[in-house]
Amino acid sequence: MSDEEVEVLLRNIDITNIADRDSQEVVGYFETLELIAGSYAEIEITESSIKNLHNILLKYSEKDQWHKGDYKQQSNAVEAKLPDGTTHVIFETTAPGLATEEAMKHLIEWYNNDHETHPLVKNALFTYDFVSIHPFRDGNGRMSRLLSTLLLLQHGYKWIQYVSLEHEIESRKTEYYSALRGCQAQRPYEDVTKWVLFFFDALTHVQKLLMEKLEKQGGEAELAPREKSILTFMENHPGCKSGDIAKRLGIPSPTVKRILPDLIKKNLIEKHGSGPGTNYTVK
Repeated sequence: MSDEEVEVLLRNIDITNIADRDSQEVVGYFETLELIAGSYAEIEITESSIKNLHNILLKYSEKDQWHKGDYKQQSNAVEAKLPDGTTHVIFETTAPGLATEEAMKHLIEWYNNDHETHPLVKNALFTYDFVSIHPFRDGNGRMSRLLSTLLLLQHGYKWIQYVSLEHEIESRKTEYYSALRGCQAQRPYEDVTKWVLFFFDALTHVQKLLMEKLEKQGGEAELAPREKSILTFMENHPGCKSGDIAKRLGIPSPTVKRILPDLIKKNLIEKHGSGPGTNYTVK
């Protein structure tokens, strides 16, 4: 495929947002995440524990009952459709059966026996190999993000439980698949630098978002009661106007118009438009 065709292909591939999944899948995902957050110190990195986490991930999904917790028995290459309806393989995955079993065995052995590679690099490499193997019939992407969170927690990166690595990947699906495909096209002797850099950039971005959130909450703690009530109203009514705020909260209009510029200066809200069409949203 040409570079242009690959770009179109990656733009059209779908990572289903957690929010768009059915309730059975969502409950299983958050139950697995909660287990990891509460018991990460006791969870060993073994094939058995990974299969158990996969079993929990899909335990409420009726369509997945027959294969949850077991390695795949059929090929599951990652594919996408071009606008003309043709299907193309994004990347090949490890063959089912013995090949997958051997690949997972070697991955686990490497991870547990390598004591020299930096934990963040090990996490990136583990995730890359796990996604490349695609050991389960379904849920491999979600499992890879859950396992990344588990490994980060086990190495002291406790802040990861307060951000969403899942959402970060959902919002950067083209970059995600581009990094994976760019490396896997060279298998079995690939250079995985592109993937590692993407993985690190994703972690850096979610950490930055967390710091911004903490700084914002710190600023909110210093607000006066009326400022807090206006900010809360705006969170629930994005795009509201000063007159709406005054009317709904019973605050005099001149007071609202005095408070709004202060909230803008504190970098808590944004102003959009001018004149009668001026409206505000929380940053």
